[in-house]
Amino acid sequence: MASRRQPRSRSGTARALKVLLVLAVLAGGTFAARPVWDHFHPEQPDLTVRYRTQTAADADSAQPWLEVFNTSDRAVPLSEVTLRYYFTADGAGAYGYNCVQAAVGCSNLTGTVVAMDTPQEGADHYLELGFTGGAGVLRPGANSEGLEIQLYRTDHRPVRQTGDWSYDASKRTYQKSGRIPAYRSGVLVWGDQPGGTGAGASAAPETRSAPELPDGGLFDDFDYRDAKDPALFRHGWLVRTSEGGPGIDDTWTAKGVTFPADKGALGGQVLNLRAATDGTRAGTEQAALGMKEAKVRTGTYAARIHFTDAPTTGENGDHVNQTFFTIGGSGDKYSELDNEYMPNGGWGALGPKLDTTTWRNAKEGDRVTDKTERSLAGWHTMVMTVDKDSVTYSADGKVLYRSGPEYSPRADMAINFNTWFVDLPFTGDRAWDMKVDWLYYQSGRKLSTKQAEQAAAGFQGDGVGWFDTLPGRS
Repeated sequence: MASRRQPRSRSGTARALKVLLVLAVLAGGTFAARPVWDHFHPEQPDLTVRYRTQTAADADSAQPWLEVFNTSDRAVPLSEVTLRYYFTADGAGAYGYNCVQAAVGCSNLTGTVVAMDTPQEGADHYLELGFTGGAGVLRPGANSEGLEIQLYRTDHRPVRQTGDWSYDASKRTYQKSGRIPAYRSGVLVWGDQPGGTGAGASAAPETRSAPELPDGGLFDDFDYRDAKDPALFRHGWLVRTSEGGPGIDDTWTAKGVTFPADKGALGGQVLNLRAATDGTRAGTEQAALGMKEAKVRTGTYAARIHFTDAPTTGENGDHVNQTFFTIGGSGDKYSELDNEYMPNGGWGALGPKLDTTTWRNAKEGDRVTDKTERSLAGWHTMVMTVDKDSVTYSADGKVLYRSGPEYSPRADMAINFNTWFVDLPFTGDRAWDMKVDWLYYQSGRKLSTKQAEQAAAGFQGDGVGWFDTLPGRS
């Protein structure tokens, strides 16, 4: 007797699904069952990550460029989103990260390189990217647009990306990538992490408040590849190669501007400015890094700087100048604030000494200055606080000099660091190095040295290696 065909009910579908799941498990384990489950339970993920790269497997840096799409039907604050780029480190060298360009603003990206407790195939580290509150909200269907990232070795050797979990040389245009997982409030909502989600997998990101950046601020821990790093220019810096002085005219070169690893530095790297000479003008090189725009005036300028009393190589005795200063304007609006450390003195004065000088008119030599006549070799937090009534210079919280209201800056200025020779008193090869760990400028506020140091440590601890919230910047 033939049976009658009955309409399939929901319970029938469920029973069929259970059978398929059992068969899938028997055939290949629990992971084989997932495509079957997804077939019967199609769900749109909250987020979708697209990825592209232009780098070969061996490159100066990994360059994962990313886009985040809101594929849900709800608005998603980017401050709730975390992305991870997984890779295998080459040897024991440390890794650095920076943002070259981002539609949401590089100031609104955070990044931390993390060593995995349990390495997996294709990964023993990951770069964890997050967003500040200033990154805004992704509406349903919206795209963060490009996040142009660099990941590099701080010993500046090439990275080898073959076999890295998240690297895909075939994706030269933006395409979906399940190898770059996305999390929302600590929950995995897109992609796969190496090792799956079971024992041994990397822990989900901590749920914590997104960092809030102060308005009117500028911070940099100098995590860059080299003097040609595109992020350096994008972040508002220029390496000086122009003609002129001070020091030995027309000897400014990019060769002396480097960013070596330093375990004691906030971000694991420092800015190093080297002045080198053989005692002749032709054999002299001076180094300088400065802001490409004059846009700072009142407020607090703080930098952690390593001054030296002896050359890194060669004979001592040079009249070398290691400088942290600001400059801007011209004529009646000229403004300049100087910290000039000269371990062997200069211009007829003995060293070691630090000249703290506030300028009003360079052409007329109109300035007020003071000398701190002692060694400042080693690390120091140098601070200048500026308002309409005074400029105060300090080192490690101790006031060194204060100039009055008639010399307060009357024009916007640019921040600069440089190392240069006052003269060339003898022949022979030698080189001098000045290091800068970090810089923090806060407009309109007078911060103590301790407050500036705590702020810098807080930024870096939140994964913020650079930001610029000055007017007109992002």
